[in-house]
Amino acid sequence: MLNIVLVEPEIPQNCGNIARTCAATRSRLHLVEPLGFDISEKAVRRAGLDYWPMVDLRVYRDLEDLFARNTIEDLWLSTTKGAKPYSHARFHDGCWLFFGKETAGLPASLRDAYPHRCIRIPMREEARSLNLANSVAVVAYEALRQLDFPNLLGSGETKGDQV
Repeated sequence: MLNIVLVEPEIPQNCGNIARTCAATRSRLHLVEPLGFDISEKAVRRAGLDYWPMVDLRVYRDLEDLFARNTIEDLWLSTTKGAKPYSHARFHDGCWLFFGKETAGLPASLRDAYPHRCIRIPMREEARSLNLANSVAVVAYEALRQLDFPNLLGSGETKGDQV
């Protein structure tokens, strides 16, 4: 299982898309407050998030609370400031993938504490970054690929040669 951590996410649509990715991949979603949106049962129902019950969700007051309540040894920080591409990371079952808020990314204090664990998604120099939900999907699926997609359906209904 992967642990997807969103630090102070701001945009509800991004969180909804990321929650759907977590539901589809059996990844646990950790949200670090403050959140820029409401995740109450009423708000989720109104948004039509029918997959929300499949999301293994944990919410924390702040990063300190997250680290106090979990043993986090294998972590990766996805940031535009990362020195190495995400594809160079070696992901393990149970690893923690951190993503920052849309307007500011991950806090400098967290990046400074784990500089050797900062990874980036390669892109052209003048591009600021990818959308947060896309970034989570890219890194999460690379981690799952390295783990051989544990407990996930690996084939569909079409007939033909396997790749």
